[in-house]
Amino acid sequence: MFVKGEATVAVQADLGVKRKLLGHGGSMMMTEVSFKKDAIGAIHSHVHEQVSYIVQGSFEFNLDGIVQKVVKGDSIYIPSNTLHGVKALEEDSVILDIFTPQREDFLLLE
Repeated sequence: MFVKGEATVAVQADLGVKRKLLGHGGSMMMTEVSFKKDAIGAIHSHVHEQVSYIVQGSFEFNLDGIVQKVVKGDSIYIPSNTLHGVKALEEDSVILDIFTPQREDFLLLE
């Protein structure tokens, strides 16, 4: 499967947050999530394991009650059913998220 980023439509995920589905198949999924400054990815959990990579900008990242600033080049592993959320600290901050299994709820919105 080839996915052309410029041809992929972003969907509104939250206020100031847009998500692009970049690839999915088998048991994996990859998304790009773009944030305006001060936009919030609300605290939540899901059954999926997740790895997040900071592509651009910086975030205040809450992982199960532990809050750290993460910047471009940092990554976070999020176990299944673990509470997590973010706040963007800079304009045009971007996270690359990889999930296993696939987020079927994301497929319904695309």
